[in-house]
Amino acid sequence: MFEKLKPRLSPLPPGCFPNNPHMIIATWFGSGRIRPAPGTMGSLAAIPFGMAMQALYGIPALLIGIVIVFALGVKSSNVYEEKSGEHDNSTIVIDEVAGMWIAGIPAGENIWLWGVAFLLFRLFDIAKPWPISKLDRDVKGGLGVMLDDVLAGFIAMCGTSMFAIPYLTSGL
Repeated sequence: MFEKLKPRLSPLPPGCFPNNPHMIIATWFGSGRIRPAPGTMGSLAAIPFGMAMQALYGIPALLIGIVIVFALGVKSSNVYEEKSGEHDNSTIVIDEVAGMWIAGIPAGENIWLWGVAFLLFRLFDIAKPWPISKLDRDVKGGLGVMLDDVLAGFIAMCGTSMFAIPYLTSGL
């Protein structure tokens, strides 16, 4: 009975090992290997890190983290794609981390606003409205993997801001 509740892990590309730094980064510590819904798992796994950076060091730390994750994500996604032979394999979730952190900028340390950021980010990441769909389709390699989720994160950030402003000004 409990076997159905046990998460399954997707395999890594041939010749890759879980302790390879590019595999760790691309799958965000293996969260992208969890089935079903690896993008959702990667997005959820990004939240504690984003919240901690904001709680400890504020928005500047989160912005620096986004830049670092973006740069590492481009490189690690390129390596992952070379090994797997597949563009934007669903196991790659470092792009979800960058997008989720962008969406969470207005959330600060508020778990409820991070929840809003999560829902909006997943909506835009899955639905891929234009221009997100154009980036997803037209930009290849690690940069293409990262850019569509970064744009989804920016759009979700705008939506999160609409929730954050009244919530934060109400004194709750």
